Amino acid sequence: MNQQIEPVTGRDLFRQHFEEVEDRFSSNGQSWFMNTRKAAFARFTELGIPTRKDEAWKHTSLNPFNEVEFRPSDVSDVDSKALLEGIVFHNWKAHRVVFQDGQYSEGNSAINNLPKGLTIVSLKEAFSTHREVIEEHLASYAGEDENEAFVALNTALHEDGLLVMVEKGVVVEDPIHLIYLTTSHAHPSSTHPRTLVIAEEGSQLTLIERYAGEEGSVYFTNAVSEIVLGENAHFDHYRLQDESPQSFHIGTVQIEQGRNSRYRTHAISIGSRIGRNGIAAHLDGEGIECVMNGLFLTQDDQHIDNHTRVIHAQPHCYSHEVFKGILDDHSSGAFTGRIIVKEGAQKTDAIQSSKNLLLSDDATISPDPQLEIFADDVKCTHGATIGQLDTDAIFYLRARGIDEQSARGLLTFAFANEIIEQIKIEPLRDYLEAIIARRYRKGAL
Repeated sequence: MNQQIEPVTGRDLFRQHFEEVEDRFSSNGQSWFMNTRKAAFARFTELGIPTRKDEAWKHTSLNPFNEVEFRPSDVSDVDSKALLEGIVFHNWKAHRVVFQDGQYSEGNSAINNLPKGLTIVSLKEAFSTHREVIEEHLASYAGEDENEAFVALNTALHEDGLLVMVEKGVVVEDPIHLIYLTTSHAHPSSTHPRTLVIAEEGSQLTLIERYAGEEGSVYFTNAVSEIVLGENAHFDHYRLQDESPQSFHIGTVQIEQGRNSRYRTHAISIGSRIGRNGIAAHLDGEGIECVMNGLFLTQDDQHIDNHTRVIHAQPHCYSHEVFKGILDDHSSGAFTGRIIVKEGAQKTDAIQSSKNLLLSDDATISPDPQLEIFADDVKCTHGATIGQLDTDAIFYLRARGIDEQSARGLLTFAFANEIIEQIKIEPLRDYLEAIIARRYRKGAL
């Protein structure tokens, strides 16, 4: 009788991967970082892969994820030119950085003629060329949140990523377009991209951080970004998760803000079978502004879970969050937003809103806004709404000669437009408008 061999999954699978990384990095100039990697993997082993018994994961089941035997991603011989054709925004001036299957792709990137004061370098190279920066900042911020297990796994296993540094007072005119691309493999693959951004005092920068994959590919992206903003720094951050519908995506963004800094993000989630988007900001200085806008679109049996956390640690700071979800078919979503106002953070002005549109009776959403206030002179509000398309509005449009499908599409677009119209990157705005038109109107807007 043949004995069936059980697939290797979960912690055992990632342990094998870590042993490979440990051997490789111990001999390639990164041995000094191995203690951090070992501690991170020990923490991941202690925590394990979250389940619904964990409070922060009660709305998301990772059972489908646990059923897949992921292997470390190798750079495939797939010609990514065709894949990038539909991802790169043409006739648009930007510093483009591409990572294919977790490794820097010099041939697909365009980072020549960088302005003085801007440094863009792959993280693998930065371990040698900018060791002091890596020692001071990498793995110093992300981790103390609901995605802690996956942040620890990323710290242990990341093989490449991007380091961006903007010197004091430098205004970077052209955006950075960062693309993490996954191609098809013979087996389900996993990558752990890491991004570190340091914007010094008075600097200004725009980053588009995009995750995409080949249609039909099964893979796991476990991404972590750490962003450090100095005094009076301004940072516009666009994060687009547009992965394969068969993929799994866990994303974590940690922002550390200095006095009078400005951070604005648009977090857009479209792809993946199961997606988790965690954004946490630490407002550690007076006069800080933090704006988080989010939009997620789900269909079929997709599930997208958004988690935000804003810590007001100092007085006279402002935060504003609006997350919108459009859910169709049997898809589901969740939003958990925490605003924490620490003792002494007087004159805090914090607003949080979760608005959700259900296009199907089978679609579900679980909003969970939270406030934790330990100061008495503050202005904080939060709220959540769940609704369907207004039948009276549909009737009104149909009475004026618009067919029902187009009417529903127009109203769906109007719902999403509160987020889309704030996007300053025109090609990105056009891209999202086209997706909404294709999904909900089956035609042009």
